Amino acid sequence: MASTHGNYSAYYARRTQSRTALFPHSLFPHAAVLDVGSNVGHITAYIAQHLAPRIITGVDIDQSLVDAAWRHRLTAWSLASPHTTPDYFPASLPHELGPLPIPPSDDKHAFPHNLAFRCADWTKEDIPEDKDGYDIVLAYVLSITKWIHLNQGDDGLVAFFRKIHTVLHKHGHLILEPQPWESYAKARRMSEHLRATYQTLQLRPSNFSTTLKDIGFEFVKTLGETGEGGFRRSIDLYVKR
Repeated sequence: MASTHGNYSAYYARRTQSRTALFPHSLFPHAAVLDVGSNVGHITAYIAQHLAPRIITGVDIDQSLVDAAWRHRLTAWSLASPHTTPDYFPASLPHELGPLPIPPSDDKHAFPHNLAFRCADWTKEDIPEDKDGYDIVLAYVLSITKWIHLNQGDDGLVAFFRKIHTVLHKHGHLILEPQPWESYAKARRMSEHLRATYQTLQLRPSNFSTTLKDIGFEFVKTLGETGEGGFRRSIDLYVKR
């Protein structure tokens, strides 16, 4: 059965490196971060391990992907040296011997203790970490805005943007990857529901910046582009006013 929420784990894993290279790394140290649509957790774990957030929580609607993300957390820990140098534990050994156990630590903000995953439809459900708010929200993996838009319509997408604004601290940042309108046409064919919702959409990705401004965001800059050819996508940075 085709996914109608964009949960493509193999594709996600291949694009991790090109996306993380564009991140404004200076924003992440000591930050509380939310990754909406975290999938199998490769990008979420990379941030936790290499960009020094105080805490990062990945949330995804698919329990199987959340389970895979927790497994990836353990594998990433097994492959890291005490100073988080990749490949400290030979890559073949987790397959042969199993991943290393994660020892307890008094430093809850050090990797991997600063990384957690939740299964929830975050557009409609809260998670425990929401109550303390975030410094950064990531909403860019696997065309997440497109799938929310096609599943929940204009009102659902605007509600998603409003919720992000609510949980962000003042001057907190949103990292967003909008999808071109042309990409919606193919995606709508995956189900009758998506096809019906597509017919009702008035809001276009080219107008997201105006919608976000009305909600209370300010566009900062385009961080760059990922992908190739017709699959190139910009990644944009916004700040909560």
